[in-house]
Amino acid sequence: MTSRSGALRLGTRRSLLATTQSQMVADAYAERTGRAVELVGVTTFGDVTKAHLAQLGGTGVFVSALRDKLVEGEIDFAVHSLKDLPTKQDPRFTLAALPARHDHRDALVGTHKFADLAPGARVGTGSPRRVAMLSALRPDLEYVAIRGNADTRIGKVNSGELDAVVLASAGLHRIGRDAEIAQIFEVEELLPAPGQGALAVECRADRADVIELLSVLDDPRTRSAVTAERALLAALEAGCAAPVGAFAADDGHTLNLTAVVVSIDGRETVRKSAAGSPSEAANLGRLLAAEMIAEGADRLMGEHSH
Repeated sequence: MTSRSGALRLGTRRSLLATTQSQMVADAYAERTGRAVELVGVTTFGDVTKAHLAQLGGTGVFVSALRDKLVEGEIDFAVHSLKDLPTKQDPRFTLAALPARHDHRDALVGTHKFADLAPGARVGTGSPRRVAMLSALRPDLEYVAIRGNADTRIGKVNSGELDAVVLASAGLHRIGRDAEIAQIFEVEELLPAPGQGALAVECRADRADVIELLSVLDDPRTRSAVTAERALLAALEAGCAAPVGAFAADDGHTLNLTAVVVSIDGRETVRKSAAGSPSEAANLGRLLAAEMIAEGADRLMGEHSH
């Protein structure tokens, strides 16, 4: 099933960030096993459509083409940004590895810190979550829906079309654009998307040989943390059109999870935290979601359901 050279074939989107992330995983695998990995570029619907991701339902638009290649046997495994993966499990596939997570936080790219932006400044982001949470901090700014890769988005700041853009810190670091970060938002200000900063290494559930080979890449603390975050998101039944932020950290003994649901105008917030055993990660996420729904989180989300 592997390529003629015996190398594992890794399917990746063709964008700079995707290929960089995939190469990082390929290099880590080669370092630990001495085996080569061959990158196979795949164009996805999310890469070619001009529609905004929130209109597309967000998650899944970058994933399905890679999954098709897995099913067809053209690639052995795929690397996704975990936050792009739908929370609903597809029984045909398994997350063979969740490598150690990189920076989970959001970053502001521009020439000024967030607090120093002039009233009415134009801030670009493709994420309803970021708009809702930033509106809670600075309702006096104008939030502009944008899409495109990091280069395209940063270009809008450099050209003067926007005063700043908000992007995931991990992605900026991976493509070497961290010098342009004006500020990193701490989770107290801006909770990240569930799974942000983590990569998902996915293969077919019936490929026991590949699952075993890829297991060397798995980081248990990352797995427990993102399992809790994604279980919470699934329980809230929130697609990426709903403003949900969540972050969990596993210190080796305790898993701490904090989550927030914000109304799209930023005026109402339900924010809760919980702690438990890393072995109960999914349960912790579901229980916290239930507490948030009891406090009105579903009403906030219901106002924005499509």
